[in-house]
Amino acid sequence: MARKDDITGKGAQNGYRSSKSNNKTKHKFQQNLQKKKFYVPEEDKWVTLKVSAKTLRTINKKGIQAVLKEAREKGTLLKEV
Repeated sequence: MARKDDITGKGAQNGYRSSKSNNKTKHKFQQNLQKKKFYVPEEDKWVTLKVSAKTLRTINKKGIQAVLKEAREKGTLLKEV
């Protein structure tokens, strides 16, 4: 399975690492993904999602139901809940 956020769909970014002598080497910057279980009271079930730390903060702020609703409307939800 791809290393992508289940809610936003964001994955790794490509870039360069730069040494002190300014030599560039290609590098892949991964998302800070966490596997978390959330309780969705409207559906009365627990769901396990792979979310980034940024998405986790958004869930704590808005609530899981509001974030899932926004993701469904945008069409970015990777894992159906």
